[in-house]
Amino acid sequence: MPKLIDHDERREHIIDVTWALIVEGGIEAATMREIAAKAGFANGALKHYFPSKAKIVEGTFDRAMRIVGSGVNTDQGRGLAGLRALGLAALPKDEASITAGRVLMAYWEMSLANEEMRDRYEAFLSDWRALILRYLQEGRADGDIVTSTPDEVLVDELVLLTAGSNIMTLVGRKYTTAELVERHLEEYLGRLTRP
Repeated sequence: MPKLIDHDERREHIIDVTWALIVEGGIEAATMREIAAKAGFANGALKHYFPSKAKIVEGTFDRAMRIVGSGVNTDQGRGLAGLRALGLAALPKDEASITAGRVLMAYWEMSLANEEMRDRYEAFLSDWRALILRYLQEGRADGDIVTSTPDEVLVDELVLLTAGSNIMTLVGRKYTTAELVERHLEEYLGRLTRP
């Protein structure tokens, strides 16, 4: 009887290996040859599971987004409470989220030269922005958010705060701490409650 192969398990193993290579040495360390060697495959065998390196990196991106998204749930509240929970989930607050940020940086780097990857990230970003806008609108309807700053500006500010915090935690650790980025989030949220 032929041996049964769990293809999903093998894909996850390949992503595990790619994740570790990116964390250890950046995107340049995650060559197809190195991924195959660390995963225990012949170089060409990866094509059975992923058609390209870009697709493997997309798998690591999906994992990074699951880590970030694990702090976001439907019971987190609406309006200002939901916005706070969403912002906290997106901040680099522990080693898992900091590592996810590093993988995200690798994805961003590859997406500069890969239109499909760039489009995929822009679709994610569009959904993220829509969720922030929903919480802002709920907060205004509830009377908790009263700032005169337009919602589109507030969406931009939160996206830039969370993305910038993730980058600075990786490349500017001397100047960026979990406490600092959380304080900036709380200051942002506090401004929403003032006219």
